[in-house]
Amino acid sequence: HKAKAYQLLNSEKGVEKRKQRCHDVEPVFGNIKQNHGFRRFMLRGKEKVAIEWGLLAIAQNVRKKAA
Repeated sequence: HKAKAYQLLNSEKGVEKRKQRCHDVEPVFGNIKQNHGFRRFMLRGKEKVAIEWGLLAIAQNVRKKAA
């Protein structure tokens, strides 16, 4: 499995996907953590965490649209 993962990550398509990730995903998590002070979930349980994360995502999208 490690060898296959290594091949996929270092293929031309894999390198392209990894380069795109820093533009698409990482800044959103950094913004939520740093600028909005989110460090840990307040609720316990998968369902409650999913709801809490959904609310965070909605808030992030609303902030993005308002800006």
